[in-house]
Amino acid sequence: MTIDRAVMMFAGAMVLVSLALGFYVSSYWYLLTAFVGLNLMQASVTGFCPAAMFFRKLGFKSGVAFR
Repeated sequence: MTIDRAVMMFAGAMVLVSLALGFYVSSYWYLLTAFVGLNLMQASVTGFCPAAMFFRKLGFKSGVAFR
């Protein structure tokens, strides 16, 4: 799995988990959904993604988007 796919998988999982927590626990969890969305938007513009740096340190191979 490349860093790009790992970032997309992690972001998707965080969105789904935060939606479930927002529905079942507290609506404040929807703020996590907003944070993930904003982070994805800034990463697409700047190329800086903390999750990509984390997956690189774990040894994932580079993809096309995050080098």
